[in-house]
Amino acid sequence: MITRRHLCQALLTAPAWAARLDSRIHGVQIGVQSYSFRDRALDACIAGIAEVGLSECELWQGHVEPKFSGPDRRAELRHWRTMVPLDEFAATGDKFRKTGISLSAYNYSFRDDLTDEEIVRGFEMARALGVNALTASSTVSVTQRVAPVAAKYRMRVGMHGHDNLADPNEFARKESFEQAMRESAWIGVNLDIGHFTAAGYDPIAFLNQYHDRVVTLHIKDRKKNQGPNMPFGQGDTPTAAVLRLLKAKQWDIPANIEYAYKGAGTVEEVRRCYEFRKQALQ
Repeated sequence: MITRRHLCQALLTAPAWAARLDSRIHGVQIGVQSYSFRDRALDACIAGIAEVGLSECELWQGHVEPKFSGPDRRAELRHWRTMVPLDEFAATGDKFRKTGISLSAYNYSFRDDLTDEEIVRGFEMARALGVNALTASSTVSVTQRVAPVAAKYRMRVGMHGHDNLADPNEFARKESFEQAMRESAWIGVNLDIGHFTAAGYDPIAFLNQYHDRVVTLHIKDRKKNQGPNMPFGQGDTPTAAVLRLLKAKQWDIPANIEYAYKGAGTVEEVRRCYEFRKQALQ
């Protein structure tokens, strides 16, 4: 009898050609933000992605960083980031590739309290993983410190937005993204179409204007007016229309599932999200 444990082991040791994963549909690369599998550790996450049949992933830093606790956890994390051997990141990248999953970006969030060394280290981690882009839940102000490092490493950074309209230093408004993009050609956008809709903006209009600056998309469905995350097709986000726009324009932007609503189970719900996308792209 083949158990889930055996499947996990087989997927993680199989050569890339053996998995035969291909989730590009009519030219649109469908993938996943590994945060969708936040309920499990890295190896089980990779196995879950392969089980769904997805061939591309944006790796969430929570799947590689240790979880420290206690009053010194921030200092401990900072020490780990600056001292961890980069070979560990290279090995993580190999795990994905051996399973037939390509990595499009490393999600490493730049905040104002990061040291310059931590900022540089994010780019070194991404390079060791074998990716050429970072995504980041960041502040507008820290962009000034990130931009020259991105230019030095020649690596795009997609700033990720949420729906906090009250704080002008958070990425939520269209104008915040535009301000960041003016810092450098290497600063772009990780457009979460659910959060963007919840904040009162139109992701289709943004894509038509700035598609060449969009590093990755997070595809989720939310209600307007800062409403809740919803299963695909039940919110106000034009998810199907965004996917059809990518298909029509053939923009090379990974469209990554971010499973955020409460469902029956992670693999089952991510698979349901994937099936929705397949239908939207027919």
